[in-house]
Amino acid sequence: MGLSRLAALHGVATSYSPSPDVTVSVPDDTVIAVLAALGVDAGTPADVRKCLVAAESRSRLLPPTVVVWAGEPLPPALSGLPPGSTVTVEPEPPETPGRPSGRPPAPLSMRVRTAAPAPPVPSPGDAVGVMPSPGTSAAPVPSPGGAASAPASAPHPQRADGEPDAPAAVPAWWIPPPPGVHRVHVRTPDHRRATATLVVAPARLPQPPGRSHGFLVQLYSLLSARSWGMGDLGDLADLAAWSGRTLGSGFVQVNPLHAAVPGDPTDPSPYRPSSRRFPDPVHLRVESIPEYGHVRDRAALDDLRQDAAALSEAVLNKGALIDRDAVRELKRQALELVVEVPLTPGRRAAYCDFLAEQGQALEDHALWCALAEVHGPDWHAWPEALRDPRSPGTARARTELLDRVDFHCRLAWLTATQLAAAQRAAEDAGMSVGIVHDLAVGVHPAGADTWAQQEAFAHGMSVGAPPDAFNARGQDWGLPPWRPDVLAATGYAAYRGLLRGLLAHAGALRIDHVMGLFRLWWVPEGRPPTDGTYVAYDAEAMLAVLVLEAHRAGTVVVGEDLGTVEPGVREALARRGVLGTSVLWFERDWDGDGRPLAPEKWRRDCLATATTHDLPSTAARLTGDHVTLRHRLGLLTRSLEEELTEDATDTAEWLALLARLRMLPEGDGDEEAAVRAVHRFLLRTPARMTGVWLPDTVGDRRPQNLPGTWDQYPNWRLPIADAEGHPVTLEEITASPRLHALMDVLRPRKPHTAPPGERRP
Repeated sequence: MGLSRLAALHGVATSYSPSPDVTVSVPDDTVIAVLAALGVDAGTPADVRKCLVAAESRSRLLPPTVVVWAGEPLPPALSGLPPGSTVTVEPEPPETPGRPSGRPPAPLSMRVRTAAPAPPVPSPGDAVGVMPSPGTSAAPVPSPGGAASAPASAPHPQRADGEPDAPAAVPAWWIPPPPGVHRVHVRTPDHRRATATLVVAPARLPQPPGRSHGFLVQLYSLLSARSWGMGDLGDLADLAAWSGRTLGSGFVQVNPLHAAVPGDPTDPSPYRPSSRRFPDPVHLRVESIPEYGHVRDRAALDDLRQDAAALSEAVLNKGALIDRDAVRELKRQALELVVEVPLTPGRRAAYCDFLAEQGQALEDHALWCALAEVHGPDWHAWPEALRDPRSPGTARARTELLDRVDFHCRLAWLTATQLAAAQRAAEDAGMSVGIVHDLAVGVHPAGADTWAQQEAFAHGMSVGAPPDAFNARGQDWGLPPWRPDVLAATGYAAYRGLLRGLLAHAGALRIDHVMGLFRLWWVPEGRPPTDGTYVAYDAEAMLAVLVLEAHRAGTVVVGEDLGTVEPGVREALARRGVLGTSVLWFERDWDGDGRPLAPEKWRRDCLATATTHDLPSTAARLTGDHVTLRHRLGLLTRSLEEELTEDATDTAEWLALLARLRMLPEGDGDEEAAVRAVHRFLLRTPARMTGVWLPDTVGDRRPQNLPGTWDQYPNWRLPIADAEGHPVTLEEITASPRLHALMDVLRPRKPHTAPPGERRP
């Protein structure tokens, strides 16, 4: 009982419920290991008693981080302060990119005049206002590190139209600070003092301006005639400009463009990066860099371009897979020549502004890249003096590798400028949203982020998923989790910096596994995923920081909320304006007859689509090809006949609904017509955003990623291909009759004037 209570105080679940009628106990060894990763020694009963007494005997006047939602009641940490307490808020200084901050705003001083009794605020590491994990027997307890606020899942009054009612009035003594991350100081009449981070956030995120449709694409798979063996940011800008102007598209969603861990070979998954804070320069369009045209060694550049053309030729016409390592090496050689060209005064000033804006985070990232060139990509294997980013040995290495550090800083800047150019191209084309960037769940354990922010990560732990009906063994994703207590103690600084970098050049942000804002499944190193447990995060604080940073950037947020979602999570996300993700084949009346959900019953606040990068293409789904593929790879748990029969029954139910709704006028047996009917259905739903998987527009049958495989399938390395499996370029895709027939379903093409040389007489 003592271990369970100690675990509850730190947000660690001792049981979980994979389904409503099943509760599974977590092994004590797992709980002890997870607590140890949080800095709590529970190795013996005596240790448990000692930690429990210490945790329950301490209390704080304020938790490390306090959340206030604009226009909503104050959290108990503030509303429950003793009368006569003084509250002083130091607003954060205004930020002017590239320039020193001006005079800080004047502090806001207040005196509490009345207060209702409130329970004592727990000490750091305790939890405040987060739902207990399903299956836990303990009463609701505070979440790790605790931002004091109302529970993320707390019911909120709703009007008939689904919008929140006007919130209760805030106390008269409270002077609302502007949205931002401030410091709050409290002094009580009995001379107790406390200081905390104060996050003041708008009540809701920005929303899409009206309904829109757009493409979903894995950027590396989108080769053009100008690509160097894989899709790049020039291709992204071109796709956005073309689809916005020609098809009236409102957005283009891409895979995470985070910096990868270089290797031999490099892990091709964009969801296991070295850093989520900085983009990967492998996505650069080298020729678009202004200094490219002034490189003196033109012969060397020409040779590199020929090699790049050979890479593209092999992928497009010879059956080769996308080779990131070869692309990376060619671009590295070209960029070494490019950065030798002096920057113009204006470009130099812009670069210096970028360095000042990014600060220590960029310097650390660039230093990791430079050290990885010398010592390899796993910092755990570096000389001991270099494993600490703040050690004297690392400081010496920083000086010795100054040129390489500057090289990697320059690449980060160049990549950021092309990301900005892609968003401008989307906006100039009339897109209502623009580029939708993707935030991965975590980072590679050997990468730059875990080296630079070691104290923020739970060592010896990996994020994954518990066993469920689809995967009896659970999943281990090999991603070290953030420590919720450290996040709270630091005012969520790492999380804020991450979001700010991603949102700088985004029209919207997709968050993979958005349920991770509430809890994550931690798996101790060396143990199977079945021996993991849930660890709670302060969802109020995570959401408040997300809403604040997205509001500052003016961006929409889409959460990937597929799979097992604990009760209350979708409601909490919707309350703050986070759009969900709805995939057609999963949308059934699960509370009723289990049949396909009628379009008018779909939720409005979502991105609706027919498939994703982890699922079969629509053509493969309609034909059953995805089942035979899994059979060939030995991934089925039942006979091929059983799987095909069940899949055909599922598909037939959807096609029958489409026919009843008169969305399939061509009748049965026409694959292209069925794909169009699926998208007619999506358009019939009230979804704010409708996503079209770009490979679906040309009939591609191959998934970009097949979960559960490693060497058996070329995950993350396939170019977009047509129905016959032949790779197609961006130019061929935009000219595809199949694409235009499909997109006419969503929105008729805008009339436009062709260039004089292309006009027909």
